[in-house]
Amino acid sequence: MATSQVTRYNNHIGGKWVESSTGRTYTITNPASNESVLAEFQTSGVEDALKAVDAAHEALTGWANTPAPVRAGVLFRAIEILRQRGDDIARTITLEEGKPLSDAQGEVKRSLNIMEYAAGEGRRMFGYTTPSELPDTVAYTMRRPLGVVAIITPWNFPLAIPAWKIAPALICGNTIVFKPASATPWSAIKLMEVFVEAGLPPGVMNVVTGPGGSVGNALVESPLVKGISFTGSTEIGTGIYAHGASLLKKIQCEMGGKNAVILLADADIDKALGGIIQGAFGSTGQRCTATSRVIVEEAIYDEFMEQLIDRTSKLKVGDGLDPEVDVSPLASKAQFDIVMEYIGIGTEEGAELVQGGHAVTGGIFDQGYYIEPTIFAGVQTDMRIAQEEIFGPVLTVLKAKDLEDAIQISNNVKFGLSSSVYTKDLSQAFEYINTVDAGMVHVNAPTLGGEVHLPFGGLNSSGVGHREQGTEAMNFFTEVITVYIDHAASARERARFI
Repeated sequence: MATSQVTRYNNHIGGKWVESSTGRTYTITNPASNESVLAEFQTSGVEDALKAVDAAHEALTGWANTPAPVRAGVLFRAIEILRQRGDDIARTITLEEGKPLSDAQGEVKRSLNIMEYAAGEGRRMFGYTTPSELPDTVAYTMRRPLGVVAIITPWNFPLAIPAWKIAPALICGNTIVFKPASATPWSAIKLMEVFVEAGLPPGVMNVVTGPGGSVGNALVESPLVKGISFTGSTEIGTGIYAHGASLLKKIQCEMGGKNAVILLADADIDKALGGIIQGAFGSTGQRCTATSRVIVEEAIYDEFMEQLIDRTSKLKVGDGLDPEVDVSPLASKAQFDIVMEYIGIGTEEGAELVQGGHAVTGGIFDQGYYIEPTIFAGVQTDMRIAQEEIFGPVLTVLKAKDLEDAIQISNNVKFGLSSSVYTKDLSQAFEYINTVDAGMVHVNAPTLGGEVHLPFGGLNSSGVGHREQGTEAMNFFTEVITVYIDHAASARERARFI
């Protein structure tokens, strides 16, 4: 494995690029070609996390007291810099995470949209006034930043997920310790560089790279950290929420999904196929909103399966830098192993493997983590592949008698992030909207994504705490303060508060 002339990146703490206290570093490789070492990063420890917290705390008063429209000015400058560097950063995303370049470019665009929305909130940090029951009294609310917040993000969207946490946190006047996923720190460092050039004051945002366990736990336990925004697995998120809540911190966790598309007999099958294939195999299925299940009304099951297998078999697998590739490698050896294990489990459970199911090997494929787009038919609701998040290019297909049966199947999982129905019947669409257990629902559209000015998040094991994005982000990253001002000219007997 060649490591010559690999660039080493440091942590960013208190406005300076510094080495970790551990004296250790680690490298990341390209998942499309694991012989290619991309860069070297700091293996941080608890001491580094606490130094970053101290730096953020020291910078808090100055940033919180900076008028919100002035804070917005920094974000607007960061938007322009990110736009100028967009092609380079998109390529970085593909190199370290593996997703197709077109998806990476979309991630950059999403980040720009998020930052643009948040910057606009600098002139809309609204409270409200209301009549008081007391004479000569003004009553109103205002927003105040939480303080130091910890941002802990996953590897699958190494730019967009940090952006949709960092931008609202900054505009609300918080200071940040940012812990990116250890597998994808490169995009995080480049985002930090953007904010440094945009003029973000020292200590307002700090980046600490390396393993998540000890660093993350130190951030949760620090009494100076007042809020934590986490995206990742349900198991880790549940632990962070429970521990953080016991310490009276404000916690936001966006976690897993087992998202279903319901396909009814009256649907436009061609339109549905496009959304399902995009949802299941785009970004190699490594999205929390990816389509993991399709629940098909019996009357069209055979016709749908024939077309689904045909179209999926034509998808091109390869390096994400190839513009003709549809399905790129898994992001890591660990994720590759998990997905292959689930394919084995599905076969053992008796599901019918009708497409894919194998690692792609030979030539350049031997150097990467490639798996064929995979489809299981004949899936039963109690199978593990129908219940557990796989996070890869694996689609499970189930039959339903009608809409009511399909919704029961859809709801029969512990998750509730995103869902979709394809139908031309408006009454059935609204029945679905009103009864499906998902935080985000789509009609005649894929399960993917969401717009930056609307809440993002799920029910049950898919999320806990405030939703992300839109006004919900502002609600999470601020505390509401209620103000009463008695402006009477002299003392008087005051009515009692009820």
